Amino acid sequence: MIRWSSLILCCLWGLADFAAAADRPNIVFILADDLGYTDVGWHQSEIRTPHLDALAAQGARLEQFYVQPVCSPTRAALMTGRYPMRHGLQVGVVRPWAQYGLPLEERTLPRALAEAGYETAIVGKWHLGHFRPEYLPMSRGFTHQYGHYNGAIDYWTHIRDGGFDWHRDQKECRDEGYSTALLGTEAVRLIREHQPTKPLFLYIPFNAPHSPLQAPEEFLERYAHLTPKNRRTYAAMVSCLDEQVGRIVAALDETGMRQNTLIIFSSDNGGPLGSGATNGELRDGKGSVYEGGVRVPAFAVLPGRVPAGIAVHEPLHMVDWYPTLLQLAGAPLEQELALDGHNLWPVLTQGQPTPHVEILHNTAPLGGALRRGDWKLVIHEGGQKAQGSPQLELFHIPKDIRESNNLAEQEPERVASLLARYRELAAEALPPKATDRSPKGFQAPRVWGESPRESVP
Repeated sequence: MIRWSSLILCCLWGLADFAAAADRPNIVFILADDLGYTDVGWHQSEIRTPHLDALAAQGARLEQFYVQPVCSPTRAALMTGRYPMRHGLQVGVVRPWAQYGLPLEERTLPRALAEAGYETAIVGKWHLGHFRPEYLPMSRGFTHQYGHYNGAIDYWTHIRDGGFDWHRDQKECRDEGYSTALLGTEAVRLIREHQPTKPLFLYIPFNAPHSPLQAPEEFLERYAHLTPKNRRTYAAMVSCLDEQVGRIVAALDETGMRQNTLIIFSSDNGGPLGSGATNGELRDGKGSVYEGGVRVPAFAVLPGRVPAGIAVHEPLHMVDWYPTLLQLAGAPLEQELALDGHNLWPVLTQGQPTPHVEILHNTAPLGGALRRGDWKLVIHEGGQKAQGSPQLELFHIPKDIRESNNLAEQEPERVASLLARYRELAAEALPPKATDRSPKGFQAPRVWGESPRESVP
């Protein structure tokens, strides 16, 4: 016979669990791939991004938000709260043939959130290693996976270098269609089917508008007036991404989840200038430690908690989202590997200054950059000059967003101090793992990340 006191107690425990889940926000993290700083509406772009613009207006626009110069390092920074030089991922990206990935000893964001009671899902591009099963997303804390492991896949065939790269829960998936739209559809499905007894962490790293430049005809027609051709296609890809963001937000509204969902948006690096992107006044683009390579469009929205319509001009970095989200989720921050990120929530919600004394843009064998306060030191290693610039460049960023006025000779003491600190951080870096050339005789598998025995015939 059931004791009513026990039954009532169990019900109260269940209600307490539900209340605890309700107090913690759902998290939807949308990451664009190669989106330029001035390729969104709120930065006066000719590309129409109404859904992103509406979201940005409802929250905090992060006008000095920094990432890494290319995509795999930025993803590593988000997943760990640590600079990618600590992973050996500071140079290049994880190539399809790479025999490495995000080190297994790293505690990842989805794992920490899952341990705190979140449902965790990745819908999109992983790009942090797939050469062994333990490096795949569902071994790193995600309970659901959909999308691709590599960068630069064909948007229609989902093939990279001869190998098929589309997966559902790490099994070959033959869903047909344009990848950006497929990712939007899957994200909407997960939102609609989500059970409210658990908060949701949904990570949506779109591959758009990364090359290859491919877009559906209906979106190309919207930009028939644009030239050159790569700009036209790039703009169409951005608009398609924006439309999927609109579908995702609509699903959050339909399910009643929107009011308790933190939506974060960012690009993974600056726009590649040779592929149709623009970065406005910012110097250079993807692959560079100048502002055009590391400063990206970004915002955060949470109704009632993040003030609407504000612009945050404090310098922040992708590593900051790891400790911030863990604290919002009630997950412990204590861990063996020290964090580089800081809780940025007081900056968003209380107008406090950046928690950073300094931000390391990168340190690599050929150079890097360090920002402290308003000052940024760019280092070109080996005594070489880059584009006619001296080995050391010092810029006052608020007064010189173009990074055109090198003040290194006028500020020798500041240069010495920044360089000394940069050297300290560089000494902590692991050797880069990057392998830009495939091994001799390498042949792509039929399906990336799966052996022939595991693949569906």
